[in-house]
Amino acid sequence: MQAASPSSFDPAGAGGVLLGALLACIGIGVLIGWAAGSAGIGALVGAIVGILAGILAVYRRYRDAF
Repeated sequence: MQAASPSSFDPAGAGGVLLGALLACIGIGVLIGWAAGSAGIGALVGAIVGILAGILAVYRRYRDAF
């Protein structure tokens, strides 16, 4: 019987995916907030959504490694 293969989890890659999703959502939030009259509020909402989107993106990318 062979041992199970090691997982292919890359912490630096996961951090990059998380950061990329977070920054993308903040950027979209700033643009929407700027169009609505408050870029700061848009950035805040974008950051909140970005945290959740980043977690989801990392989970979907590395779900087989867990």
